[in-house]
This record gives sequence, C-alpha cells and structure tokens, in this order.
Amino acid sequence: MEKKAKKELVRQYNERKIVGGVYVIRNTHDGTMFLDATADICASGNRFDFSQKTGICQIAKIKKDWDKWGAGSFAFNVLEEYTKDASSSAAEFMNDLTEMKALWSEKLSGDGAVFY
Repeated sequence: MEKKAKKELVRQYNERKIVGGVYVIRNTHDGTMFLDATADICASGNRFDFSQKTGICQIAKIKKDWDKWGAGSFAFNVLEEYTKDASSSAAEFMNDLTEMKALWSEKLSGDGAVFY
C-alpha cells in the first residue's frame, strides 16, 4: 500500500464518528433486563445478533435464562445513543456513558423494571 494512501486511511480512522450508548437486553419471557453502557453501540448490537444466530450467550449474567428459554427469548434495544465529542478523552466519554447508564437504571427502576 502506498504510504500516502495508508496515511489517509489512518486519518479517516482517527476522524471517524464514535457512537456509544446505553442499551438493554430484555428477557421477553419474564421482562427481566440486562442494562449496560458501551463505547460502541453498533458493535454491541452486532455481538447480540451473532449470539442469537449461534445460540451462544456471551453475557454471564443472563446465560442461565438464555440456556433455559433460548436465544429467541431475548431482545436488544438501544435506549440512548451518545456521540463522542472530538475534545473528549476516552475516559471522559466512558464516564459520561456510565452516568447515562445510572440515569436509565434509575428511570427504569422507577417504572418497576427488574434487572439481572
């Protein structure tokens, strides 16, 4: 690969839009939820889709119910997306996501949600 082309690819990678967020994996059988925050919401959704296709649960907290009721008994839902600001560090971005998760936990708990 030409040096100039490689530099351009690196520049594009560094300037890409980073979208994190908060999501739940809901047990449709009993309504129990696994709530989490991630720095890459798309990758988390892709991992869940892969888990459903293969039937292999990658989240220890829900594995028992996954094995009991099957992959089809779970649904992935994005609650909120958050785009990393160019001036934010990775640590600041993750702190913001952790705070978002706490707010969603509080909101859903108030609505009677049960978490893993």
